[in-house]
This record gives sequence, structure tokens and C-alpha cells, in this order.
Amino acid sequence: MNDFGLYIIITEPVLPHTTIAEICVKNKIKYLQLREKNLSDKQNLELARDIYSICKGSDTKFIVNDNVAIAQLVDADGVHLGQDDLSKEDAEIIIKKNSIIGLSTHNLQQVEIALSQKPDYIGFGPLYSTPTKKIPDPVTGLLPIKKVLEMSDQAKTPVVGIGGIDDTNINSVLSSGIRNIAMVRYFMKSTDFANRLISMKNLINDYQERRKNDNNK
Repeated sequence: MNDFGLYIIITEPVLPHTTIAEICVKNKIKYLQLREKNLSDKQNLELARDIYSICKGSDTKFIVNDNVAIAQLVDADGVHLGQDDLSKEDAEIIIKKNSIIGLSTHNLQQVEIALSQKPDYIGFGPLYSTPTKKIPDPVTGLLPIKKVLEMSDQAKTPVVGIGGIDDTNINSVLSSGIRNIAMVRYFMKSTDFANRLISMKNLINDYQERRKNDNNK
């Protein structure tokens, strides 16, 4: 199973989008998603082209949120689809072959349906309250995580925990078993993005290494 730790989502950052992309590439972040709901298609297209040019040829895969057309226009590595977006099946008709497709889920029923579609990964949350979305989905909490991981492990599909995660609750999230994490506000609202990224990446890697060692005892 391909776990990757941090999943970076660019949403209304205080730093330039390209600066964030450059830092992610330098630190070999596997997934970098552009999610700008309040910009025009033209603005998103320009940003997507700039970010993809930075990610191209690196270990960092560039994902476009929602907009399959923009993903196709810039030759992005993939798209992330929400519950109200195009279906995975329809998106596959438009985007290039073998594109990465991630799906958002917010409850166990949605997880089951999403996994049956064999995406490259699923997002699950919001684990905690978050103002990132204008109309937020109900908070899931950590209680369903054990079942979500059982289902996803069986399907061999990585899960990304998302929603309200920051330095005050990251240890609880990791303790729940989540192996891949998106922290939107914690990263996007800080001018110290590089140091926060490195610190969190090391924290997650160290935690996973300790867990692996404990399982081998």
C-alpha cells in the first residue's frame, strides 16, 4: 500500500502559490493540489500552468481540484473530485489516460462507494471543525477511522485524513491510525511554510517508523 504522509492543498495561501510549489518539490511531497474556489477559471488556469511547470519531472504529482477541464489543459497529473463533482467514470473520459484520481468522502457509506470505484486515494473528513469550506460537511471525528482504514486497507487504497488538523491535534490523528494527512490552514496561513512542512513531515515519518518497529517486536 502506497502511503505518503503529507498531502499539501493550496487554498488562499499567504505565500505565493509558486513558492509553495517550489518548497513541496524540494521536499519531495508526493501530492500537491490546487484548490481555489474563489478564483475565476482563467486565474485558476494560469496558476495551474505555473504550478505544473514547477512540479513537472519531479517526485511531486500536481492535482487539480474539481476542474477536470483545467487538469486536462495543463496536462496535470490528476484531479481530485468531491461528492458534487463529475463522477470518476465521467472524468476518465476527459482527462489523459492513467491520470491520478482522488475522491472525497465524509461518511462510511461514501467510503464504501468510493472504494468500489478504485480511485488512487480517498480523502476522509472533516476530522475536526474547519472554516475552509463555505458550507462545511459534518465533522466525522476520529471514531470512524478504524473502520475506514479497515475498508481502505482491504481495497489497497490510501486514505488522507483532512479537516481542522493542526499542531494541537496531529498526535491524536496519528494515534488513530491515519497515515496520510492534509493540513490546510496550518500550512496556508503561515509565512513559515517551509519550516512547518519539514517539521510535520519529520513528525509523521518518525511516528510511522516507531509504529513499524513496534509491530516488528
